[in-house]
Amino acid sequence: MKHNVILVVLDGLSYQVAQHALGHLLAYCQAGRAALYKLNCALPALSRPLYECILTGVAPIDSGIVHNDVVRLSNQRSIFHYARDAGLSTAAAAYHWVSELYNRAPFQAARDRHTSDESLPIQYGHFYYADHYPDSHLLADADSLRQLHAPNLLLVHPMNIDDAGHKHGLDSSQYRNAARMADVLLAEYIQTWLDAGYQILVTADHGMNADRSHNGLLPEEREVPLIVLGSAFSLDPAARPQQTELCGTICQLLGVAHDKPWCRELLA
Repeated sequence: MKHNVILVVLDGLSYQVAQHALGHLLAYCQAGRAALYKLNCALPALSRPLYECILTGVAPIDSGIVHNDVVRLSNQRSIFHYARDAGLSTAAAAYHWVSELYNRAPFQAARDRHTSDESLPIQYGHFYYADHYPDSHLLADADSLRQLHAPNLLLVHPMNIDDAGHKHGLDSSQYRNAARMADVLLAEYIQTWLDAGYQILVTADHGMNADRSHNGLLPEEREVPLIVLGSAFSLDPAARPQQTELCGTICQLLGVAHDKPWCRELLA
């Protein structure tokens, strides 16, 4: 069965904070309508390499996107490529590095910030380039894309949690409150998206440490959440999804041919 999918990547959200700060999303888990899993992110625990890992299923040491300053198109097949080539529609409200990985590099704001081009892997996009770009605006951007284009695949990628972590560190009220605010903002949309037939995955690229950074092996840097909502998920507590399996699992949900690893136990 083919499903439409929304992937939410809450940039920089450590599992340590996610398991107590996401009150609305965790209410779905407590009600038996969602499930929370712990993932270990690939290494290095940096944003651009892990966007590539999540969206292609390829670890950074194999993709060549090994740090944040590798500015080039990906040479891997992403979920956007698989979906577009299967005749599905794709959209993203995301940081501009995602546009650089899959659409055009380097990013030119006047050309690329607002994208509408069916030939591109990400056909419809709103891409921002300031880390403090408000999550409220980003989520409105995302839902505008959903309402205008009804994409089969939509990436939603806010940055304020990561921004707060870099400014104040893991053990700070600002970081925890940024996570809580992201949850409050998502509460405006989650049920609407479910009612529209979307299967939803909420995860993070990496976590955050007390030094206001991430790139190492500390649990708070590597452990990230995965919350799944929708009828296509098994909600099996024994499932052990991996970050490298997200791309393939989403391809399975979309019903498109792919050659990526995926987590069978995650799906009903």
